[in-house]
Parts: sequence; structure tokens; C-alpha cells
Amino acid sequence: MTLENIKELNDKYFVNIYTGRYPLCFTGGDGVVLTDISGKKYIDFVAGIAVNSLGYNHPALLNAICEKAKSVMHCSNFYFIKEQSELAEKLCQLSFGGKAFFANSGAEANEGAIKLAKKYFSKQGIKKHKIITLENSFHGRTLAMVAATGQEKYQKPYKPLVNGIMNIPKGDIKALEEAIDDETCAVMMELIQGEGGVEMMDKEYVQQVRKLCTEKGVLLIFDEVQTGIARTGKMFAYEHFGVTPDIMTLAKGLGGGFPIGAIIASEECSAFEPGDHGTTFGGGPMACACALAVLDTIEKGHLLASVSDAGECLMSGLKALEDNYSSTLKAQGMGLLTGLKIDKSVNVGIIINQMIEKGFLLCPSGGNTLRIVPPLIMDKKNIEEMLAALDQVLESIEKENESI
Repeated sequence: MTLENIKELNDKYFVNIYTGRYPLCFTGGDGVVLTDISGKKYIDFVAGIAVNSLGYNHPALLNAICEKAKSVMHCSNFYFIKEQSELAEKLCQLSFGGKAFFANSGAEANEGAIKLAKKYFSKQGIKKHKIITLENSFHGRTLAMVAATGQEKYQKPYKPLVNGIMNIPKGDIKALEEAIDDETCAVMMELIQGEGGVEMMDKEYVQQVRKLCTEKGVLLIFDEVQTGIARTGKMFAYEHFGVTPDIMTLAKGLGGGFPIGAIIASEECSAFEPGDHGTTFGGGPMACACALAVLDTIEKGHLLASVSDAGECLMSGLKALEDNYSSTLKAQGMGLLTGLKIDKSVNVGIIINQMIEKGFLLCPSGGNTLRIVPPLIMDKKNIEEMLAALDQVLESIEKENESI
């Protein structure tokens, strides 16, 4: 089957919500390299949007999948699941957690976190139900998470939105103080707004938010769907900020490519009781086995240190490009979650397409930003090759603009 055949089937039978797809279809992968249907190879700096933590064909992940496929792939939560219990223990020990619960995605984890925050207060007979999130955020595409996502383009088709969720300006502690009232139960925020242009929160602001939530008796939820699981050079991004949330959500890189989401809550905030929440597929044997393989590989392979080193190499190169070209406005991010904000006079899609021609995969983010989120196993040599290719693309675009 050719790429054209696949496109025709897609156009005829698949709901057209992914417009502007790049003309690629991958049939194989190894390490950080993907191979398309024509046999061409690409170094992958997208990783399924920060999902494929260990790249492709990693033996630890393959072994976990094969073992569970040969034994029990799925088991109802009517019964105990060994891998589920082991993963809950592992994540709680690695973080601040008292209890963990598993879902299938980041949006589901965030929905569950909001339900948990509401239950925490209702269990005490306290009437608090409002949630505050930040403008420019992204928390998922369910109806409640569209309301939580502070971007008009995601909200507009679905208004009126779910009640009780308010978006406020980020970085403005006064705005947060004014927004919190007697009915506010939680503040939910990303420490790096991945879909919002790889915008990083200021450390002092995050600490002020934590202090204010504690003073006001409001729970603090960190959405670490994209930033968690070693992506920033620490197991969880909150470790960089000197604060601890009450509830944290995870997904993306946790399963190394297999869908899984997680909610981690402090012992005090673990308010769910039997019947309060549930899932058919969440926390199944296969998903949890994959997550355990990812975490074990991160620890045994010393990936936290290598992600930090690779991230420094990447950021240094991006800052050099920022200095060299008028079209590059700002290099931002942390570890292997980085972005290069591009002037709106240059469509970031043009850069991505030209990088594809050179054999490198990158993806866009909000605000005309080039998002770079490779597998955690990406080495400096590949990073330097990508930066050299990006330098060539930016130079070509700048020369072309100068000649107009």
C-alpha cells in the first residue's frame, strides 16, 4: 500500500479532525530513528509528542509487552492486579504521594484530579467546587478539560462551557488572589505550558501560588502530563520549583508509548471511596507493566543525568540560533521539553517541512513555536546534527525574506 492509498482511505473513512498532516507514514522504528513507508529514515524529535520516552524497539519495553501479551493483557478491576499495585507503590515512593490511581490518558487523569479535589471537600461537608486554571494552558479535550484549557480556540466551538472553571492570567499572583473565593476548591496548572508554546512558569510565582493555596485552604494540582517522567531532567518538574502539590497528574511518557494516565495524591487528599470513581481499562496489566519498564529503565540507565546533559546541549544550541536570526524570538523550556518561538512573519510549519526534507522530525506548539521533545535516550550527537540542519533552514529562510 502506498502513501497515496492510505491518504485516500483516510479521506473517505476517517473523521477529518487532523488537518495539515505531514505527508509521512511510518512503518518502523529503532532507537530514535523512524522509517517511513518509502524507506527513508528520520531522527525523531517529536516522540509522539513527548510520549515515546525510550524511543522505538527498546528491549525493556518490548519484553514487558511480550510477557503480558503471553499472560494477561487485560483484567477487570474486580480483581487485584499485581503490576497495578507495584506501579502505585513505585510512583508514590518516587514522588510525594500517598495514593495513586490510573486512567488511560492525560485528560482522564485531569478529570479525575478535579473530581478528587471536589470529593476532598464534600467528604468534609465543605461546599467548595470551583476550579481555577491559567490562560494559555492545555489540560485535554473532554468537555470539562476544554473549560479548564485557557485557550479560546479550543473553547469556542463548545460554549457554553462547563460551569465552575475559571481561567486567569498566568504569572499574576494578584489575579489569583482575587479569583479565589469561599467556593474555590483547587488551582490546576502546568509548570511548563507545552501546548501553549513551551512557556515556563516563574519559580517565584509557583512558590507564591503554593503559599496562597495553603493559606486559603485550596488544593494545588500540578498537571505534569507532559513534564513528568524525567522529561525535564528530574523525575517530576515540580522538583525544580521547590514546592510540592497536593495532587499531580501524569500520562504521555509514563507508558513509553502505551496509553496510561495517573493521579498521585497526598495521603490527606486521597479522598476517593469505593464507587466514587472507576475505569474499565485504566491500570490494566499491560499498561502498568509498560510504565514499570519505563521507570526501571530511567533509574537503571541514569537517564535523569543524561536528559539534563542533553537538555543543556539542546538549549545552548537553541540560544545560539536565537542570537543569530531575527526570526527566532526566544529559546525556552527545560531538559528535553524545549521550544524555539518564531516571529509570526515566518510560519513555523515551513520550518518543520524543510526539516522533514533533511530527515528530522519536529512539531509545532502554540504561539508559532517550534516544539522539540525527543525520546529521553536522544544523544548529543543527534542533537548537534539537528541544530546544524535547523541553522541551515533558518539561514535559507532569512536570506529569502531579505530578497523580497
